[in-house]
Amino acid sequence: MGASQSLAGRKVLAGYLSAAALILAAMLAFMLALPQAANAQGAVRSVHGDWQIRCDTPPGAQSEQCALIQSVVAEDRSNAGLTVIVLKTADQKSRLMRVVAPLGVLLPSGLGLKLDNQDVGRAGFVRCLPNGCVAEVVMDDKLLGQLKTAKTATFIIFETPEEGIGFPLSLNGLGEGYDKLP
Repeated sequence: MGASQSLAGRKVLAGYLSAAALILAAMLAFMLALPQAANAQGAVRSVHGDWQIRCDTPPGAQSEQCALIQSVVAEDRSNAGLTVIVLKTADQKSRLMRVVAPLGVLLPSGLGLKLDNQDVGRAGFVRCLPNGCVAEVVMDDKLLGQLKTAKTATFIIFETPEEGIGFPLSLNGLGEGYDKLP
């Protein structure tokens, strides 16, 4: 093996390790942001309308991480819940919306979103954990603006290709809460 192959191999390995560290950090931050995650409740810092800011310091982290959270139950199915988590990444460069849907969701159909009864689009599920399946969206200025000005959001999951379940979510306090996120 030549020196250039060895150097290239080390760069690839370093890239994989860096990506793995980022994924691990994101999963840790995600688990700390989940209100129903055992032993990772996070303290309620403030309440903004129907949203809560919850904060916690992950083990090994230098600073506290906070997220804006709301959990809802389907109107027609009391056993099906959904949690929406809005947060800024630690580097303050990205804004994420993570939605934890119940297990049993049809993954290929993704998660639908309507704002004030207008279809906004769908997001794919990125992984499933013991407490639910996660869809994640990087929020651009347009989506954040829509969320701040709309009155209601409806998140739609599918158990079969034909059967969607809507979760109405109040957006009351989302704009104010987002602006207060550290």
